[in-house]
Amino acid sequence: MSENKNYRVIQWATGNVGSRALRMVIEHPDLELVGLWVSSDAKVGKDAGELSGAGVTTGIKATNSVDDLIALDADAVLYMPSASNLDEIAALLASGKNVVTTRGDFHNPRLLDPAIRAKIEEACAAGQTSLYSTGSSPGFITEALIIPLLAQQRRHECVTINEYADMTSRNSPEMIFNLMGFGEPIGPMHPGRVEHLKYDFGNTISQIADAIGLECDEIYGEGEQAAALNDKEIAAGTIRKGTVAAMRITIEARHKGRAVARMRTHWYCSDDIAEDWNLRESGWKVVTEGDTPIEVNITFPVSEEEYPRYTPGLTAHRPVNAIPMVCRAAPGIRTTVDMEQVIPRFS
Repeated sequence: MSENKNYRVIQWATGNVGSRALRMVIEHPDLELVGLWVSSDAKVGKDAGELSGAGVTTGIKATNSVDDLIALDADAVLYMPSASNLDEIAALLASGKNVVTTRGDFHNPRLLDPAIRAKIEEACAAGQTSLYSTGSSPGFITEALIIPLLAQQRRHECVTINEYADMTSRNSPEMIFNLMGFGEPIGPMHPGRVEHLKYDFGNTISQIADAIGLECDEIYGEGEQAAALNDKEIAAGTIRKGTVAAMRITIEARHKGRAVARMRTHWYCSDDIAEDWNLRESGWKVVTEGDTPIEVNITFPVSEEEYPRYTPGLTAHRPVNAIPMVCRAAPGIRTTVDMEQVIPRFS
């Protein structure tokens, strides 16, 4: 239900996703941009319209002063930096600002470090505010879509979310080769890559396991790599024959030793690989196993040229749409399970 209210919003960070969110706030019928935080000194003082690509002048200048933004009168902060700063988040919440974030730290409050949870909950109580983590993956595909699919069942075995990401058009050599490890010699996957996804995806799928009465008592993760059968030229460079061309990481929320929710990522720079992983175009395939099994296939109907401009919206738009619901929510760390459904409003 829309209150037809204008919500005063601060955008926090202007990376690939943050700049898309910033533009959506500027163009939204119910949102008013009142502040903008940036990490780069080169962006300080620039108009938000310029940084968003919206082609308008907003009069809102970017700043890197946390104190100035905390002092602003605002209803919500779209918090989208490359890493969470708990002191920042707590200060924003305590100052009376609700926080919607794409950071994956808060999907399941039960799994938070008790000291961190207490710090955030105390800040929410002080400011009468709420905090909500969401996005596309994790977020939409791991929570918002899963709940109605599971509502069709009375006996549940497992829900598996398969994610497919074709990386061939990503012209980001640092990300592809250095951060993700494509093009490396085949060998055991760096444990840090699995642990990172155990944290992000374990939090979100365990929220669903808890909600359906099969409380997660173990988060399991494993990583696999597949070698290129031939050299492959991609936007970021060359994947040599015999080196890592694809990786598959499986994260499971387990209840009494049994997987009840599973996230399996398939990220690849070539589908000409030495493993039979049934790679397909970018998107998701969700399969529920139980007394009423369902399979849902999702793809992105845009051209290869449009794809880099398209994907930031998958992560940015849901947090923007969630602002009214988060502002209306009870104080505390909120989840997709306990908060009202996110419904967008269009002009």
